[in-house]
Amino acid sequence: MSQPPPPNQPPQGGFGAPQDPPPGGFGAPQDPPPGGFGAPQDPPPGGFGAPQDPPPGGFGAPQSPPPGGFGAPTPPPPVQGPGYGYPQAGQPAPPTPPQQPYGYPQTPPPTPPAGGQQPGYGYPQQQPPYGYPQQQPYPPVPQVGGGGRKSNSSVVIVVAAVAAVALIIGGGVWYANSSGKDDSKNNSSSTTGGTGGNDDKGEDTPGGGGGKEKAPADPSAGVLLQVPAPEIKDDQIDSVVGSWLTDSVYAKSGLNEIVGYDPDTGSKKWTLPLSGQTCAGSREVTEDGIAAVVSEEAERNSKGDHEDCTQVTAFDLNTGKQLWSKSAESSGRKVAFEEVTISGTTVAVGGGYDGGAAFEVKSGEVLWQPKVDTCTDVGYAGGEQLVAVRKCGDYGSETYEVQLLDPASGSVKWTYKLPKGIDNAKVISTKPVVFGVDSADITVTGATDVFSLDDNGKLRIKITLEDGKYAHDCGVGEVYACKAIAVGNDKLYVPTKQHDGTAEYTQTNEIVSFSLATGKTTGDRIDAGDGNEIFPIRMDGGNILAYRDGSVDKGPQVISVDGTSLKQTTLLETPASDSVLSAISSMVPKSSELLFTSGRLFMGKDLIAKPYSADDKEYTALGFGPSNS
Repeated sequence: MSQPPPPNQPPQGGFGAPQDPPPGGFGAPQDPPPGGFGAPQDPPPGGFGAPQDPPPGGFGAPQSPPPGGFGAPTPPPPVQGPGYGYPQAGQPAPPTPPQQPYGYPQTPPPTPPAGGQQPGYGYPQQQPPYGYPQQQPYPPVPQVGGGGRKSNSSVVIVVAAVAAVALIIGGGVWYANSSGKDDSKNNSSSTTGGTGGNDDKGEDTPGGGGGKEKAPADPSAGVLLQVPAPEIKDDQIDSVVGSWLTDSVYAKSGLNEIVGYDPDTGSKKWTLPLSGQTCAGSREVTEDGIAAVVSEEAERNSKGDHEDCTQVTAFDLNTGKQLWSKSAESSGRKVAFEEVTISGTTVAVGGGYDGGAAFEVKSGEVLWQPKVDTCTDVGYAGGEQLVAVRKCGDYGSETYEVQLLDPASGSVKWTYKLPKGIDNAKVISTKPVVFGVDSADITVTGATDVFSLDDNGKLRIKITLEDGKYAHDCGVGEVYACKAIAVGNDKLYVPTKQHDGTAEYTQTNEIVSFSLATGKTTGDRIDAGDGNEIFPIRMDGGNILAYRDGSVDKGPQVISVDGTSLKQTTLLETPASDSVLSAISSMVPKSSELLFTSGRLFMGKDLIAKPYSADDKEYTALGFGPSNS
């Protein structure tokens, strides 16, 4: 059961503490016709049955956002003193500028094209003063040499007003290279871009192309998989976070277990029992098919009381065999974790109050454990490199820093310190290191300022993504949970918020990009088309893999966009029947565990609740792929 937090710490919250879900979601599905929705396990011939009326505003039911977006922030107050990227203590300071409101515009608005046309939606507009111009180089950042980790106690608590949002933890999959070989067989994807394995390396193909995902002769897809949700008690929300995809297995967390399915037929291949409900799943899968998960230390009682997330388990995706299951200790008690990631041969866990820990991926050997000190590892981001977000200082006056670690030893390669007053950092990419922060206490996207660092941990540029204009999603209180945003080709790819289309009564949006070297928009514009919405899934070499929802007569699509020409190629299109569209909408694709590899698309929920009525059906996962597979 839960232990009391250390002295002078806020009460424990975040994942594992029961919360009321936020009312509604994004993009409410239309009322479907009455009827069932598929068989309990193996999908019946012909795909889904007719959907049921979803609960109005119920858990997981997407809703249209109110005008101005959810939680639209007020402009930040003027801040005195140095802004981002200034030298730390002990370094010469630059000439003191006149006091200004926090920040200048990072880039001037682009010159309108000939003919008097205005710049496209999502391009920078004239803004009030907001810090130093981003074109100017920042002073050097102090570097920290090698040395052992100094992990310790206490992680910033998620404020109660957004605790429900913090429950949504992406359990997608990225590829972690354990031996340096380029093995595409286990390459997988998630809704966060730019931090994965070999097929995500945009820097190797700056001109676009080089992707592994190929266009099929016919992109029309059929239903491969539908996983019905387990029975849920009244007023109870259960966690099924975690999903993984390889060429041979799709694995999805259920209640107190993980189940492996044949990705082409949806039939069960194996079941792995767990100590309790899942709290986090690694995005990465090693080249030999190993993934990791964090689970509660015991099954919940009849009242649904949550247990601490203390159990870390590594397992073989191909066989469903558990390799090891361990916990870490601090001050004689088990430590709770909320995030897990893999880099090289290291499983790193964080997100609790006591700091982070790491294990060797195959043996489970403890590489480091939390220690009481003046600083705490809040969490880690893995994939090609291992990045730590670290908090120092007492509660209420913390400072944050981003570190690049040696995954085998935890030694620090460099440290980038954030100025006092910044209370979060969300890693978007680990190579190159790109992370975002909120410019205000709470914003819709969770990251309005994005930092691009070079290989030595020095600031290249800061990109400002004005809140209310963009539609990416970085989870509150999480280090490695940004979705619908990608890094590749030395660019940051971001979807704009939906706006009026060219046709009457239509909405649309586009993906635009910013240079990680200059901070300016590049002119890239990937249009969704009238009646559609588009967002990036991940990089595929120099190509951008994107999800585009369906229009009146088309199902949602996965498309590949050439990084240079911006040519769009359809890789997959789901059925357009009302039952399928309703089921997809209920998954809320932008916030789901969205995986695409080898021409197959899988969507998974991380939280489930009791259906609105006994006739309704809830699903934890859906899969689509070639109908003749």
